[in-house]
Amino acid sequence: LRGASRRDGEPVGQAEALNDVVVGRGARARVVHLRTEIDGGYLATYVADGLIVATPTGSTAYALAAGGPILPPQLRNILLVPVAPHLSMERPIVLSEGVTVHIVVTGGRPAVLTVDGEVQAELESGDEVLVEASPHVARFARVRERTYFYKTLVARLVPRNQTPNPKSQISNLEPKV
Repeated sequence: LRGASRRDGEPVGQAEALNDVVVGRGARARVVHLRTEIDGGYLATYVADGLIVATPTGSTAYALAAGGPILPPQLRNILLVPVAPHLSMERPIVLSEGVTVHIVVTGGRPAVLTVDGEVQAELESGDEVLVEASPHVARFARVRERTYFYKTLVARLVPRNQTPNPKSQISNLEPKV
């Protein structure tokens, strides 16, 4: 992803993200108001602790901890996940590949822009953040079988004492003779 911030129409900063771009509350523990558009069309004004814009790679990081879905790494979709939303749209959304997400900080409260966990800018009411696919594509070497991603997910997400035994599942499905 590429995240860029603007104040009064002037560029403030720009950064590339492998995992996520997050607009979140600042040092004060108060919700932020984030007017969000997709490709120029109004989506919602989130009243929340923040809004995560994640890549499929980032879907297993902060976005997952905030209740977002897991996307396979070969996809190029963008994921929107609100963080602790209050009286606003609360569901994560998987966006189409190639869209531009435009976020405006509203409501008179400051926010913070982070990219892959690093603070990039302190945002004020009226500041804008644009997030879109980066022209740089991360390529990862796969040295294991194609199902490695899913096997790793199960190993990490299912408690160790509940890890399913594939053989017992198969035998449970076979008809008894």
